Amino acid sequence: MSADQRKFTRELPSQRREQLILATLSLIAQKGVRAATVRDIAQKVGVTQGLIRHYFGSKESLIAAAYDYHMNRMTDAIWQASDKPEPRARLAAFVVSSLSPPVMNRDWVALWAALLGRAMQDPHLVKTHEQTYCYFRDRLESLIEAALRHKGRPHTRAKTRQLAIACNAVIDGLWIEGGALPDSFAEDELIAIGLRSVGALVGLSLEDSRGS
Repeated sequence: MSADQRKFTRELPSQRREQLILATLSLIAQKGVRAATVRDIAQKVGVTQGLIRHYFGSKESLIAAAYDYHMNRMTDAIWQASDKPEPRARLAAFVVSSLSPPVMNRDWVALWAALLGRAMQDPHLVKTHEQTYCYFRDRLESLIEAALRHKGRPHTRAKTRQLAIACNAVIDGLWIEGGALPDSFAEDELIAIGLRSVGALVGLSLEDSRGS
């Protein structure tokens, strides 16, 4: 057993799982989902293929875990950057963070596209896609609800949900274009469009609240 393998065996199960997931994401980014084989993943980490089966059971389960990890780390990064004292400023920060590095970058968009393409063919991954989508949208909805309530304009839950769906679509579209074509837009152009568009949908001015 190599020194790297001995080190790996001493790591906690959660660390082992994360290392395998990160290796999977790296290979998918380089080669695509089909080409990221269990053998290649095991070689990249320096473990046996049996250890992957021990933790995930199958390549399909590992891909689902990788998809969940990739999408939720983006949402968590956005959420953490939205820690502002004023509700409208928190919503603005959420939009800005969604359309800024490290969340907006070509590699993360390409990785999402590869995983989404696989999800459309795999019922197991469709569930993961739904869960990660709701994880993002629910946080966006909570910020919209808080900002509207703070301004004395509380909405019904159904209306707030519809606003979150619409705002999520705007953010997603800008994120995809900005990640796929990073040289096609001026600095902060997409951020300005995002703030203006989300603000128009919810009926709040967000462009003047970024520093609050």
